[in-house]
Amino acid sequence: MTTSPIASRLIGIGWCVLVPFVAVAVYLGLSTVAVLLIGEPVVATAVLGMLVVVLVGLVRIQRPRWLAHAPASQPRPEIPRFGLTVLGCAVLAFLAGQSLALWIYVTAGSAGFDASNQTRYAAGAVATLLLTLVAAPAGEEALFRGLIYPLLRKRVGILASTLVTAVVFGLLHGNAVQFASTLPLAVLLALVYERTRVLWPCVLLHLGFNLAAALVPAQALGALANPVSAVFLCLAFAGCAFGLYRRGAGGTAPGAVHGAGGESAMQ
Repeated sequence: MTTSPIASRLIGIGWCVLVPFVAVAVYLGLSTVAVLLIGEPVVATAVLGMLVVVLVGLVRIQRPRWLAHAPASQPRPEIPRFGLTVLGCAVLAFLAGQSLALWIYVTAGSAGFDASNQTRYAAGAVATLLLTLVAAPAGEEALFRGLIYPLLRKRVGILASTLVTAVVFGLLHGNAVQFASTLPLAVLLALVYERTRVLWPCVLLHLGFNLAAALVPAQALGALANPVSAVFLCLAFAGCAFGLYRRGAGGTAPGAVHGAGGESAMQ
């Protein structure tokens, strides 16, 4: 039985709402339990991140068809050139996100961002480093690029899956400053996963982003805290991301393609 285009779009929209909502609701529920049991929010988040890695890893190993979607990943001989493009996009993603975030913070401030920094400071250097450089890159990539993105791609196209995943990823950080700083990164990571279908490049890029954010002082980026720099860098990143999107979509014919298990993926 053929589904009408309108019904397919409605199903796709519902899927884009349902998948992130359920995944994030479960994550936040587990986060609340972890904080109640452990007491320290940063340590609890780190422990939860590693738990997510284990759970998603088991699903990806034991039930790979649940997260499989068409088209297949690109041939490996093209990966080195692709990697150089990704590194260039990663630099633009960092600068664009930091410029936009600094502009927002200088202009309007952010009580949520200040509270997040105070929480990490109170937790101590070891716990903060564990979260920033290990648990957050691994756990967040497992949740968003390892689970939510491939589930979305079973029903909708690359663009919709990327944007939905990126927005939800930014919102989960809980404040406008971190939303702005992480949005370009989330777009890049989704496009990298689409091309490679493995998580370790996403984890490494995420780790590098967090490391750069920790090591590069805000004063060094102060000149970027203005709307002109933010718009210019965001447009430059958008151009780079569009190039990656075209590469990722190169193997997909217009219209619907069939993923594993016969599901349709709207383009």
